[in-house]
Amino acid sequence: MSARLRARLSLAASSALAGLPTTLAPTPSLAEAFGPVEATLGSALVGALAFAALVTVALARTRARAADRIRRAEDAARDAARRADRAETLLAGDEERLLVLRTGEAPRTVGYLPPETGVPTDAPGLAALDGWLAPESAAALAAHLDRLSATGERFRLALTTSAGAPLEASGRAAGTSRLVRLRELGEEHRRLAEAEAARLRAERESAALKALVARLPHPFWLRDADGRIVWHNDAYARAVEVPEGALAASGEAPELLDTADRAALAAALAERTVVARRVAVVAAGERRILDVVAAASEEGSGGVGVDVTELELADAALKRTLDYHTRTLDQLATAVAIFGPDRRLTFYNAAYQSLWGLDMALLESRPEDGALLDALRSARMLPEQADFRAWKREVLSSYQSVEAQEHWWHLPDGQTLRVLASPHPQGGVTYVYENVTERLDLESRYNALIRVQGETLDHLAEGVAVFGSDGRLRLWNPAFASVWDVDIALLAERPHIGVFARRTAAPGAAARRAWEEIAAAVTGLAEGRPRAVGRCERAGEVVIDYATVPLPDGATLATFVDVTDSVKVERALIERNDALVAADRIKDAFIQHVSYELRSPLTTVIGFTQLLADTRTGPLTDKQREYTDYVLSSAGALLAIINDILDLATIDAGAMELELAEVDVAATIAAAVEGVQDRLREARLELSTKVPDDVGTFVGDEKRVRQVLFNLLSNAIAHSDPGGRVEIACAREAEGVRIAVSDRGRGIPTELIDQVFDRFVARPTGASRHGAGLGLSIVKSFVALHGGTVAIDSKEGAGTTVICRFPSRPGETAARDPLPPRRAVTS
Repeated sequence: MSARLRARLSLAASSALAGLPTTLAPTPSLAEAFGPVEATLGSALVGALAFAALVTVALARTRARAADRIRRAEDAARDAARRADRAETLLAGDEERLLVLRTGEAPRTVGYLPPETGVPTDAPGLAALDGWLAPESAAALAAHLDRLSATGERFRLALTTSAGAPLEASGRAAGTSRLVRLRELGEEHRRLAEAEAARLRAERESAALKALVARLPHPFWLRDADGRIVWHNDAYARAVEVPEGALAASGEAPELLDTADRAALAAALAERTVVARRVAVVAAGERRILDVVAAASEEGSGGVGVDVTELELADAALKRTLDYHTRTLDQLATAVAIFGPDRRLTFYNAAYQSLWGLDMALLESRPEDGALLDALRSARMLPEQADFRAWKREVLSSYQSVEAQEHWWHLPDGQTLRVLASPHPQGGVTYVYENVTERLDLESRYNALIRVQGETLDHLAEGVAVFGSDGRLRLWNPAFASVWDVDIALLAERPHIGVFARRTAAPGAAARRAWEEIAAAVTGLAEGRPRAVGRCERAGEVVIDYATVPLPDGATLATFVDVTDSVKVERALIERNDALVAADRIKDAFIQHVSYELRSPLTTVIGFTQLLADTRTGPLTDKQREYTDYVLSSAGALLAIINDILDLATIDAGAMELELAEVDVAATIAAAVEGVQDRLREARLELSTKVPDDVGTFVGDEKRVRQVLFNLLSNAIAHSDPGGRVEIACAREAEGVRIAVSDRGRGIPTELIDQVFDRFVARPTGASRHGAGLGLSIVKSFVALHGGTVAIDSKEGAGTTVICRFPSRPGETAARDPLPPRRAVTS
C-alpha cells in the first residue's frame, strides 16, 4: 500500500471517530468541583453524590460501546487499505496511470508509466497537459475533457507525448469526478496507432495538395496505368476548354499534348522516373510553349506543364539584346571583361584583347581571373607592387563585395587605367578598363593653362570681365577694378551688369551709354549677338576703349583699356602731323615756285655762257675758257637738279603722264651709256654692257626709261673707285624686261640700305661734293609709273647692284627676282 493511500485511509478513519461522544473522559470529584460547602448543605450533598455515581456508570457503558466501534472502524480501514494495495498493484502491473479530477480539489493520480514516455509523476504536472503532450495531442485531450465535464461523453483517443511516446487515453465520469486513464500502447497497438496517424496525415496532405494543385495556374493531370487521364486541375480544363471543376471520367478528358509528345514522354518514363521536356501545344485556342515535367509510379503517372511562352520570347529578346550589346561593346574603345561566379572569363570585347595583347587561344579557354592576373604580371603589364599577393586579394575582393569598386592602375608603359569592378547580383564581376592617360594629360595641361591664363589675366594692363547670359559678373581681373575704380568687395558679390551702368555717371553720360550698349550685347535677345566696340570717357578725364566678344557658352567677354595717355599722345601727334603736312605743302609749293623761278634765269645764264664760249663771238683766253666751262658745268648740274625736283613734284601731284611707245631696249641702253662717257673717262672707269640680241622691246616712255638708266649709271660711277668697273646688263623675262646696273664700289652700309630711295639722302662718295640725293628717288618713281619694281642688293666693300623690272606693258605685274628687294648682304 502506498503512503498516499494509507494517509487517505487514516484520514477517513479519523473522520469516522470524530462522530463519537466526548464524555468518556474522567470526571473530576465533587469536592474539587464544588469546593467546601456549608454544613447546612449536608443533605443536599448526599443526594448529589448518589446522582454522580449513576452518571459514572452511564459513562462507563458509553465508553465501552465507543471502543467497540473504533475496533470495527480500524478493521474496515485495514480491509480498505488491502483492497487499495491490490488495485494499485494491478495498475502498476499494466503500466497505466489514473488521473482523478474533481472540481475545487487538487488533481490526484495513481499508477505507473515508464519515465521515457515523458509522463510526469506528480498530479499537478500530469494535469498540465501542455507541459508533456505534443501540441495537437494536448489540444485534443483538453477538448475531450471539456465535453466529458459538460455532457459526460466518454472518449478514447491516441496521444503523443513531447518525448514522442504514443499513449492511449480513455475518460469517463464517476460521480463528481472525471477519471482519465493513460496507458502505454503495446508494439502492435503502437504500430496501428502510427499507421492511423500516418493515414490521417496522408489524407490531410493529399487534400491540401489536391486543393493547391487544383488552383495552380499551370495544367496538371494524373493518368492511370493504361495512360488515361483520371484527374486534372482547373488550369488543365481551361487549356483544353472544358468546364472548370469537373473531374474527367476515365478516358473522357481531352488531351492537351499531341500524340507524338505523349508517346515520347511515355517512352522516357519507361526508362526514368521523372522526365522533363519542352513541347508546343494549343491551349485555349492559342499556341503556347510548355515545360512539361512528368513522374511515373506503379499506379500510373502525373504531369504538370509550366507555360514558358513569355519566357521563351523574353529569352529570344534577351539573346538579341545580348548580341546587340556584344557588337556594341566590340566597337567601344573602352576595354570590358566579364567573369562568372566561378571567376572564369565569360565575355571580353576587342578593346580588352587589344589593351593587354593576349593570345586569343588563352582568352577562348575561359581563364580564371587570378590566373589571368598572374599571366599579366609575368608579362610586366600590371602595376609594380611590393606585395603582389595583397594587391591581388584586394582586386579579387570584388567577388565578395556588394558595391562597385574603383581602382587606379599605373602601368609600367606609362598608361593609366581606371578599373571599375562591378559585382553581379547572381555572382561574378564585370571589369571596365578606362584608359585615362590622355584625359589626365589633358587635365594637367588644362589646369596648367588655366593657371597660366589666370596669372596672365591678373597681370594684364587691359581690364577683362566676363558676364553670364543672366547678366551677372562671373570673372574679372584687377585691371578691370582699376580701370573703372570699382571696389573689390562689390565685384566679389558678382553684381548684375546694370549696377555698373547705374554707378558710373549721370544719365546721358558717355560712360553710362557705353555700359548700356555693353548690357544690350550681354543680355540682349538678338540672334546675331552683335559685338559692341567703342570709346568712352568716365569721370576724371579717363578715356577707355571697350569691346565685347560673345563666348560659345552664352557668356560675353568685355575688355577695357585705359587709353588716356595714348589719346593724349595721339592728339599731340595729330596736331604735329597736321603741322608737318602743312609745312610739307609749303615746302613743295616753295620748291616748285623756286624751281620755276630758278629755271628761267638759269637757262639765260647757260645760253649766254655758251655764246661766250663760242669763238664766233670773239676770242677768249685760256683762263676765260676754263671759267666758262666751269659755269656751263655747274649750270648744267643745277638744271638737272631742278628738272629732277620738278619731275618729282609732278609725280607727287599725280600730273605725270608717260608718253607710251615701243621702247627699243638695246638702243635705249646705248643712248644712256653715251650720255655718261665723259664721266667714265673723268673717273677712269670701265663700262661693260650685256645686251642679248633677242632682248626686244616693251611698251613705255623711252625718255623716262633713258633717264632711269642715266641716273643708275651716274650713281654707279659716283660710288666707284678710279680704275673700277661698271656693268649694265639686261635680259628678257616672261612678263617683261630685267635691267641691272652694278658697280664694285664701297657698297651701302646695312643701316642705310632702307634709306637709299628717300629724297635728298646723299651718301658720301669720297669727293668733296655730294649729290642732291634725288637720283634713286627718280628711278623708283619712274619705274613705279611703268608698273615695275626696283630692288637693290649691296654688300659693304664689294659693290652694289640695282635691278629694275619693266613689264611688257604698263600696269602688268613683273616677275620678281630671286633676290629679295632691298636685301643687305653683310660681310
